[in-house]
Amino acid sequence: MLYKFKSKVASDVIMLEPNGRQILTLWGRTDEDSLRKGILLAADMPAAISAVEEAIAKEEAHRIQAALEAQERGEEAATPEGVSLRQRASPLLDMARRCLAAGKDITWGV
Repeated sequence: MLYKFKSKVASDVIMLEPNGRQILTLWGRTDEDSLRKGILLAADMPAAISAVEEAIAKEEAHRIQAALEAQERGEEAATPEGVSLRQRASPLLDMARRCLAAGKDITWGV
């Protein structure tokens, strides 16, 4: 499954299901109906943006901590696998910021 996030002020953002679900969960969308389709109102964007930025900061702090612990053990720091949340969420954060500035909503699954 794919998530397609749409707005009137930015290009569509398409995400794979696990990544889109992660973002929606950060936005507080946890029930199946709101995961399938929904609207993020412009009034809710500051909190949504903040939640994603906080999750990005936590993930990056975790990666730094893991590298420091590996260094303390005398091991070479492992290269992080996969795409970081910052990279995955960047287009959607850009969309949310544009929507916030224009007072427009973001929809998905509709």
